[in-house]
Amino acid sequence: MQGSLTDRASTGFVVTHPLDREDAAIAAAMRAMVSSAKGARQGIEARGQFDAFMESVLPRDDVAFKTDTFGDIPGLWVHPANWRSDEAIVHLHGGWFTFGSAKAYRHLVGHIAARAGARAFIPDYRLAPEHPFPAATDDVLACYQALAARGVHRIALTGDSAGGNLALVLASRITGEAVSTNATLAGVAVLSPVTDLTLSGATYETRAKADPLFTRSQVAELVHSYLGSADAKHVLASPLYGQLARMPPVRIHVGDDEVLLDDSIRFVERAVAAGVDAQVDVWMGMPHGFPGSIGRLKAAAQAMDAIGAFLTDRLRAQASP
Repeated sequence: MQGSLTDRASTGFVVTHPLDREDAAIAAAMRAMVSSAKGARQGIEARGQFDAFMESVLPRDDVAFKTDTFGDIPGLWVHPANWRSDEAIVHLHGGWFTFGSAKAYRHLVGHIAARAGARAFIPDYRLAPEHPFPAATDDVLACYQALAARGVHRIALTGDSAGGNLALVLASRITGEAVSTNATLAGVAVLSPVTDLTLSGATYETRAKADPLFTRSQVAELVHSYLGSADAKHVLASPLYGQLARMPPVRIHVGDDEVLLDDSIRFVERAVAAGVDAQVDVWMGMPHGFPGSIGRLKAAAQAMDAIGAFLTDRLRAQASP
């Protein structure tokens, strides 16, 4: 990274969270379990394995699920106990644009929806390599527009990893292209988003050993599978290079032990410079996807609580951002 995390924290838009002692022991055990698979290059045959992993997220007993379709994009509603018909969250799932499904992510999104007190829709956007860029970006825009046309007046976007990329791209598109809808984009909260598909972040090197999951060469292969011959700096591919002015408030949560750390910090730096209310929370000692370990890691629950409070505040706000 350009400048230390401590230097950046002094600017006010980076909030660091110390590593809890109990979390440190759990994270070390998790790291040992996955160490042999670090950097493994997997194709579409691994989709079932990925979905099974996401299905293992601790479920809640106070949410319900319902299938639906918006803009010809099928997906799944996650309904908490109490929700308002004119508010909704759209969660864009992760999986490096190649893996993941609405059904597999329902438990993770259940924790977000319950904390926010708002229903959440998870679209099954098309996956690469069968449907390369920009198919996923087109799908999520169509879903958003159709949801807005069905009487939802305040919408928040959430997403994780590649889904964080799609959420930030969608937010930039809605505000920068003046996409016409009857809805207000209230805010964006994402987990470890992939913001730079050129892979130029310094933490691909500085966090290479610390990251228990990914290597730069592995990520490069996944990105190529998604982009094909498209320019990695295209604004619909890498939100870091997109139009950030006029975006609604943005909150990002990321682990310090991630090669993707710089993707989060540099995006927030650019957003703040463009006048956006943006903040990144960096969780020390945490790996990519740590919020999925809710029920085991204290940091996971704390990050989810913060996201829930942010979404509640933004969705219930009366004035447009």
